[in-house]
Amino acid sequence: MTDVDLDPMDRPDLWLGAVSWEAAGRWRQPWRLPPRLERRAYAPELFEKAMAPAGVRAALTSEARELTVELDIATEDPSPLDLLVDGELAQRARLVAGANQVAFGLPGRRAAIELWLPQHGQTRLAEVRLRDAAGAVLPAEPAPRRWLCYGSSITQCRHASGPAETWPALVARARGWDLLCLGFGGQCHLDPVAADTIRAEPADLISLCLGINVYGAGTYSRRTWRGRVADFVARVRDAHTRTPIVVMSPIASPERETVTNAAGMTLADLREGVHEVVADLSADDGDLHLVDGTSILRPSEADLLADGLHPGPHGYRTMATRIGAALDLALTSG
Repeated sequence: MTDVDLDPMDRPDLWLGAVSWEAAGRWRQPWRLPPRLERRAYAPELFEKAMAPAGVRAALTSEARELTVELDIATEDPSPLDLLVDGELAQRARLVAGANQVAFGLPGRRAAIELWLPQHGQTRLAEVRLRDAAGAVLPAEPAPRRWLCYGSSITQCRHASGPAETWPALVARARGWDLLCLGFGGQCHLDPVAADTIRAEPADLISLCLGINVYGAGTYSRRTWRGRVADFVARVRDAHTRTPIVVMSPIASPERETVTNAAGMTLADLREGVHEVVADLSADDGDLHLVDGTSILRPSEADLLADGLHPGPHGYRTMATRIGAALDLALTSG
């Protein structure tokens, strides 16, 4: 029996869901956007969200008896830490702002182990260690498909019960996909650095959930919105010439549907703009698909929203079922 360090700098093959890792002394910072792009983004809030490891996880097989984790969180009220064994949620650890040390018991037999880091909360790791491990520690089997999922807080899913139960995680886990979650709470404004990140990453499927943050911040006007959507999609397509791209408009939020924002647009206006752009572009692109967000969470399902905008745990499960079906259809209809 021996202890095995799961340092992502030494064993990157055991970690999924991060674009890169940075080392600072004993600390390891996962990033969901390349930190080298920050200086030209002029969006510090976006890069703060990129330090929250939504979808970042260790995935391996081992016969160890215990997994210990030391991490530091620079955000109040962070999300939990989830341990999955053989694909099932085995333990969930509540975390606090500041230093956290967690010990998970493991079966002590050959098992598939996944450690999902919190989807909400700027997080960095120190020690992640398997205790009493017999035999080799191997990475998870390669996934059949890599899925890049871009969106807002509704994709980052702070209100999900835990990181393994966000809607992107539920969709990916059900299908064995390798998820890269690019959900950034309040920061889905079609930034060029987000497009550049998607362009640079390998992908077998891409989904883009667009509109709700633009509505909230009044980022674009009637004059600029459709052109910005078209440009973002075109930039992604230019790098992923045959990859299925699914564009989803905002889910229903009844109190915003007909209320104008600071730029003079309603949520319904923004949704209509997304639909128009995808209809136009898909006329020459059979691998570009539209999902109407109101088919994913409907106006009659406001009870699934925790605060009138963000789904609660049941809402995210409902979204996973419906979006998963839409993605499956896109993969078979191209």
